[in-house]
Amino acid sequence: MGADRRQLLKGLSMGGLAIAMAPRDAAAEQHAARAKAGSSVPIAPSAALEVDPAPSAPTAAPAPAGLAAPPSARPKYVSDFMVDALQTLGITTVAEIPGSTFAALQESVINRGMLSDPAMTMFGVTHEEISVAFAHGYAKVTGEPAAAMVHSTVGLQHASMAIYNAWCDRAPVMVLSGSVTNPEGRESWVDWLHAVSDGPALTRDFTKFDETPRTIGHFAESLMRGYQMAMVPPQGPVVLALDLDLQEQEIAAGTPLPKVRKPKVSAPQGDLGAVREAAAMLAKASAPVIIADRAIRSEAGMALLVELAELLSAAVIDAGGRMNFPWRHPLNQSSRKTTALRQADVVLALEVQDLAGTAKPATTARKISISTYDYYLKANYQAFEALAEVDLAIAGDAEATLPSLIEAVRQALAVEGRAAREARAASLASAHLAALAASREAAAIGWDAQPITTARVWAELYDQVRDKDWALLGGCHFEGLWPQQLWDARKQYQFIGDSGGYGLGYLPGAAVGAAYAHKQHGRLPIVFGGDGDFMMAPGALWTAANHQIPLLYLVHNNGGYHQEIMKIQQQANARNRGVRRATTGCVLPHIDYSQLARGMGVAAQRVTDPADLRAAIRRGLDIVSRGEPALIDVVSQGR
Repeated sequence: MGADRRQLLKGLSMGGLAIAMAPRDAAAEQHAARAKAGSSVPIAPSAALEVDPAPSAPTAAPAPAGLAAPPSARPKYVSDFMVDALQTLGITTVAEIPGSTFAALQESVINRGMLSDPAMTMFGVTHEEISVAFAHGYAKVTGEPAAAMVHSTVGLQHASMAIYNAWCDRAPVMVLSGSVTNPEGRESWVDWLHAVSDGPALTRDFTKFDETPRTIGHFAESLMRGYQMAMVPPQGPVVLALDLDLQEQEIAAGTPLPKVRKPKVSAPQGDLGAVREAAAMLAKASAPVIIADRAIRSEAGMALLVELAELLSAAVIDAGGRMNFPWRHPLNQSSRKTTALRQADVVLALEVQDLAGTAKPATTARKISISTYDYYLKANYQAFEALAEVDLAIAGDAEATLPSLIEAVRQALAVEGRAAREARAASLASAHLAALAASREAAAIGWDAQPITTARVWAELYDQVRDKDWALLGGCHFEGLWPQQLWDARKQYQFIGDSGGYGLGYLPGAAVGAAYAHKQHGRLPIVFGGDGDFMMAPGALWTAANHQIPLLYLVHNNGGYHQEIMKIQQQANARNRGVRRATTGCVLPHIDYSQLARGMGVAAQRVTDPADLRAAIRRGLDIVSRGEPALIDVVSQGR
């Protein structure tokens, strides 16, 4: 391993090497040539088949107040109105795999929404789970919902896992499910198989709101209510089942149209009296600890959390549901959370889902919780975790409550305690540096080993992107949490957490949706995720290639479902049966993910030798810099 490894890991401080311009991937060039030549591309319809290939300027009456102005002004069909209403709420990004039960809505998106200003963008996907995951990732970057259009019954069934992830992850997602509730409108036996009287019942246990509108006015109300429910913390997914008969219905001339307006959504704040009580507890603490999970949604919110931590000289543990706190801030004690919690006398938990588990080492500390999550629960799916012992539970959105908490703490702090707080801050800063040094030493272990260590992947990657405007699109739990230990993240958008429900199949679609959201800002989207997760929804790569979404996707190819392998080994050891056969049913051997990616139009490489990793990353970054997706299949260790 020698000097190269030591130099790179020494503070991970050397500047990123200049990236040489690499030649285009040969397979990608061939794919582009075939597409240009028309190979396997559907024949475009004859111009004679177009009813109105060059629409004239609108002459009809203007759209009703509150609606976006579409190309033909007044909507002719209810599905046209639905599209206008979505645009008015700012929902202009749509992901879908075609389904006959929303054909009218899709046609209106194509011939109305996509020709409007602002124009809608429709992303084709290969599975409904990808469409919802796409909207999930998009929402976590932008803070606004995208729409996922899914077919009735079988489409919603496919989408249900992704909806559950969004529910657990508190992500605002708008799911528009088709529906054929009128038996007389079912033209074939397939229509009967795909019909359901109450489609949203399937996902009702893990959505914030659902409705099956019966009229155009009912739709307008349901959409606005659904938007508000999705956006008000705790945020979450909503499902609207849109009947095909209603979508296809013509709007008679002169019929008054419902008003649709985008409301300004305000997050609920904690009770001021309770906030002052919390401030008094924190001000008197000798070892306060702040735990933040899905607490911060904005740059301003992260700045507030930094201000509170510095005011208190409090240790901060970022539980990783979102990017809550700068990773290299001296008060960040995430790498030594067990020690920090054992020493704590007061713990402030901000939107912590599993407080009982996360704060378990703090056995003697008084605990304060500020959260909205605990007050919107459904008891069938146990996403709320074990009930934690809390001394003061404040119902309110953590980010929205931070300004009043900061002011209350400022008033409660005693001047004579400043020296103690400064000493505490210095001690925490020293501990942070010691933890960083230990992480660097740990990352050096097995540097030249094969399969490649996850630490080397993250270290080599950071050395080449550190000076770029990068953003990580997935959790790093199964890849060693090395970015949190080694990288320097200072922007809230640089990390959006994991799936929420830990359901496999989330990451490919969510990464593509998040990458699209970052594209308009010119950021470098990066994900390093498991092979098992990838194989659940590899078709997301086709969406990235087809829509030219720049994304660097590294596959953590450890050859199987490593978490489950460890569980089987644990069971076998407990029963004295040995671990030799424990991989049975848990492996994914001999899959070349680079070939799979190339088949969908994504330039890809496979790396087995750690000595080849740096050059492969350089080539991948060059491809992404051209505005294209790239994949690197890294044959790597289990964790």
